[in-house]
Amino acid sequence: MGVTFAAAAIALALGVLLLLLIIRYYPYGHKDYYRYSTNNKSAAPSSATNLPPGSFGWPIIGETFMYFRALRGGSSERFIRDRMDSAAPARVFKTGMLGHPTAVFCGNAAHKFLFGNESKLVRVWWPPSVHKLFGHCLVTAHSDSEAKRLRKILSTSLHPDALIKYVNTMDAVTRHHISSLWQGKDQVTVYPTVKLYTFELACRLFMSFQDPLLISKLSARFNVFLKGVINIPLNFPGTPFYRAMKAANAIRDELRKIVRQRKLELGMEHMIITNDIAEQQSSSYNTSSTSQDLLSHLLVTSDEQGRFLNEVEIINNILLLLFAGHDTSCSVITMLIKYLGELPQVNDCVFTEQMEIANSKGGDLLEWEDIQKMRYSWHVVSEVMRLTPPVSGGFREALVDFSYEGYTIPKGWKLFWSPASTQRDPTLFPNAEEFDPSRFDGTGLPPFSYVPFGGGTRMCLGKEYARLEILVFLHNLVKNFKWELLIPGEKIGYDPMATPAKGLPIRLFPHSPRAVFSS
Repeated sequence: MGVTFAAAAIALALGVLLLLLIIRYYPYGHKDYYRYSTNNKSAAPSSATNLPPGSFGWPIIGETFMYFRALRGGSSERFIRDRMDSAAPARVFKTGMLGHPTAVFCGNAAHKFLFGNESKLVRVWWPPSVHKLFGHCLVTAHSDSEAKRLRKILSTSLHPDALIKYVNTMDAVTRHHISSLWQGKDQVTVYPTVKLYTFELACRLFMSFQDPLLISKLSARFNVFLKGVINIPLNFPGTPFYRAMKAANAIRDELRKIVRQRKLELGMEHMIITNDIAEQQSSSYNTSSTSQDLLSHLLVTSDEQGRFLNEVEIINNILLLLFAGHDTSCSVITMLIKYLGELPQVNDCVFTEQMEIANSKGGDLLEWEDIQKMRYSWHVVSEVMRLTPPVSGGFREALVDFSYEGYTIPKGWKLFWSPASTQRDPTLFPNAEEFDPSRFDGTGLPPFSYVPFGGGTRMCLGKEYARLEILVFLHNLVKNFKWELLIPGEKIGYDPMATPAKGLPIRLFPHSPRAVFSS
């Protein structure tokens, strides 16, 4: 009895402490709840009386923990669909997430509305954890003009015209990875193995960095960093966010060393990179030693006003690109291997297409033209991302009061959109639960129904890089192996990327030389 009472008292104390900490770290969210709660109608302006259907959940915390539990348990799509069904025929419902009243938008019309009203009615919003971990960078830019400035500088190195020069290197790195960590193995745990590969590739392409020990150390720190990205920013020892912040600071320390070493190589050791006009012209730098990679590009490229990125901006944006350039692709590649392991007939078609390309190469490295021939393979990848998007969704913030489907969305509300609920909608995708790559043939899909990379002016900057990376890996994997899943039906959760609970262990079956050359 005494033990039970003590345990209950401790649980209550911890609950109160957590509530106070949430109020501390979300200092404005609770005001919104009191302003628009059904128990405080007198405080709500007349324009906010026709709010979308739904429930805010618990005061302050809303339905945050319920959503996180569904997200990590692999049922976030059901969380949204259940509430959407209750709100029908409306395609928007209200809830509470991360200390804020939130409107969840569902369907392709909602995607079109949000993406088409960027900087007019809505703007990108990220939870405080993202701002604290990433610092000032492309995704956390304070203004549209600053976001456009950063996007323009970064996009030059990620545009298809720039990616052409990456294909040979990608193929060479992938061959080495397959040879080192897959060949000769009976079993492989896919997720951690592929994650090391995608991180090594990002380091190689973005920074021309190849030190295997430091790459391994940085990769381990990114694994810790990832756990805090979409989390309550409780920054004290023992919390995931505290560990993530420590990892982020350690990563920045290493990146700072790399950036400063690159400055020396470029003859920039005496230059102070500030937000003001640079003291030298970029044409005077020595860029021959680094093959014009992304890091060098960020160091020597100015905007239209002649301003260069300062050191903090460069480090934060490299951190962002390393994160996005390896975690998202790792998730897609892992899910691709899962589906191909479940669908041998699809795997056979991919193998046939890839071997036609491989046999035409005679052992030479892949070229850009070879990637364009992988049409069926990319349809398979696209269907994987339709059924299991790499990320669960994205946030916007209402800039003004506006009306959607007859409901008022008040200024300051957070807006959430989820690709999974739309991409499994049977009214948009016939036989939505079936794996069917042919959906991507012909004229394509209904507009804004397929949005794994987002849309509008904030569409994922690395979309083409991801496509190239995934197809090069797929090419090298299927021409060497078939495989079977060791845990059929393994649960997939989001943390924050789509991740198999046990890492997706598989058994490998190397192709015989006859099978390869006769295909």
